[in-house]
Amino acid sequence: MRRRKVDSGMAEYRVYAIGGDGHIVKSTPLICDDDSQAVQKAREFCEGHTLEIWSGERFVARLNTER
Repeated sequence: MRRRKVDSGMAEYRVYAIGGDGHIVKSTPLICDDDSQAVQKAREFCEGHTLEIWSGERFVARLNTER
């Protein structure tokens, strides 16, 4: 599956904050150059939750940031 791109050539991503019960508690859209930048930007949203980063239907990364 290819990453979803916007007109500028950058890719669309979505960061999901996962609660302790495994359900999504927050979703944040991102536009980034690549997966690396998406992961870096997603860290700003951690707020103590585990994060999943997706680009369309493509899973990018899971960040375990729970404290």
